[in-house]
Amino acid sequence: MRISFSSASIETVEADVLIAFAPEKKEQPLAAHLAGLNQATGGWLDEIYASGEFSGKAYETALLHRPQGLKAKRLLVVGAGPADKFDDALLSRATGAAIRAARKNASFALYLPDATPEQGKAAAEGAVLGEWEPTRYRTKDETKPIEALIVVSPSSDGHAIEAALERGRIIAESANFTRDVATEPPNVLGPQELAQRARDMAAEQGLQCEVLDQEQMREIGMGSLLAVAAGSVRPPALIILRYRPANEPASQDHLGLVGKGVTFDTGGISIKSAENMDKMKYDMCGGAAMIGTMRALAQLKPRIPVTAFIPTVENMPGGAAMRPGDIVTSLSGKTVEVLNTDAEGRLILNDAITYAKRQGCTHLVDAATLTGACVVALGHIYTGVFSNNSTFEDRFLSFAKTAGEKMWPFPVDDEFRELLKSPFADIANIGGRWGGAITAAYFLKEFAEDTPWIHLDIAGTASYDDGKPWAAKGASGIPVRTLVELAMSW
Repeated sequence: MRISFSSASIETVEADVLIAFAPEKKEQPLAAHLAGLNQATGGWLDEIYASGEFSGKAYETALLHRPQGLKAKRLLVVGAGPADKFDDALLSRATGAAIRAARKNASFALYLPDATPEQGKAAAEGAVLGEWEPTRYRTKDETKPIEALIVVSPSSDGHAIEAALERGRIIAESANFTRDVATEPPNVLGPQELAQRARDMAAEQGLQCEVLDQEQMREIGMGSLLAVAAGSVRPPALIILRYRPANEPASQDHLGLVGKGVTFDTGGISIKSAENMDKMKYDMCGGAAMIGTMRALAQLKPRIPVTAFIPTVENMPGGAAMRPGDIVTSLSGKTVEVLNTDAEGRLILNDAITYAKRQGCTHLVDAATLTGACVVALGHIYTGVFSNNSTFEDRFLSFAKTAGEKMWPFPVDDEFRELLKSPFADIANIGGRWGGAITAAYFLKEFAEDTPWIHLDIAGTASYDDGKPWAAKGASGIPVRTLVELAMSW
């Protein structure tokens, strides 16, 4: 999708579809930009509000063909919800909803009077994210790529808006790259295939890529990670992607991104129920998000070094699989009693976290589809956030708000350590029924130690079970946008 800026008057813009946002509860008088559209269309906005055909609720749409007074072939009005709540996050989603509502058309113009750069970035992200469809394996794919989006804002700074549009496009395309990878079926995408996707992306974007194989990890001492991989015939890998700024870094800080890459999770010997097991292909969404984030950073070029670590395995109940009751030795030297083989994500992340620290990372963020307990707590709306450093956590949450990705902080108090006690090893891999999302995070905290660290439990937000007005069913691309904001704002 080509995304560009225009300062032309809205009446002269040519496109298949002109998009305009209108608030819930018709304002009297109409805002100036809507009053102009209303006049150009012979009072159409007055009519649809009065008839109840359109109320302005968020993501609601109304379409007018061949609008008189406009060169655009169609006028699509999209509900913006209450005017005082129409922020950049809602603008992004509403843009995606508009694209999806009229996606059979090739060209769009989006009317944003007095647009700010932040609004331009949000609109570009929403459009690109809204266009995405998981249609790769359909033999008859009737979706057509959208050719162009023009953001029309007659009184805005064109140079600033153009730069913001480009940034938004890059970020959203990288989130869609994440969605493409995460939606691959597990018979196509195993650990080695995920590693190859990372290599190909790195070569294309100019990043350094290293992949540790099973023997290298055994020599280093990643006993925890390798235990999870033991039940599968598909060998594991540790993918490492490195970005280094061309000029002197802005600080001595080094951001490490760690993503869970379980390409399919049966639960192992502690096998899951058959219902919804097909969704376990999404258990590598954290790893896919880190690869997508690095794709964006390679183009946007933050001023600090960033390294991503993606431990990738398949968790299967083979003859060599780890068993409940096994004790494994992690890279840190700490021993772990495996009480449940379906709590495998933390067993691969702990070795990756230790390795990231040894590689010089001063700050860590991990993302993982880690616990059903987090979904119980936050549903499919918020990502759970856990940290050992309140300053780092507060900064991160501010970037999540900017990015429009909903996140909510949890406590990680030392009392939860009691629930992870083992009489036979240094720590157990589960802590019982209560506070499951927190004890899982605390397990990882044990390996982050004093390094400022944030854990994102994306079990409820990594994919959409049903399509949204602004997004197709499938992987969501969360938390790519927030991680990019974090790195770029360092």
